[in-house]
Amino acid sequence: MEHSNCSDLLRSIGDYLDGDLQPELCIQLEEHIRGCEKCRIVVDTVRKTISLYHEDAVHESMPEELKAHLFRELDLQDYISGGSQE
Repeated sequence: MEHSNCSDLLRSIGDYLDGDLQPELCIQLEEHIRGCEKCRIVVDTVRKTISLYHEDAVHESMPEELKAHLFRELDLQDYISGGSQE
């Protein structure tokens, strides 16, 4: 994956973090992340958010209002569609 294909990477992020991405695509994605700070930050942030969400879910339920706010704040649609790429 070239740097110009950041949006392709972000479309695959869910499968990658779930461990469902094909091995050859996983290798390409990891190579891209090593060379692209923006994508590395996005992947790390999503990974941490998922971890925190699961950790919190074990202790107590997240109020719907907070969950809705979180989802609005984490909207990556502009970046996925290429709006935030350089």
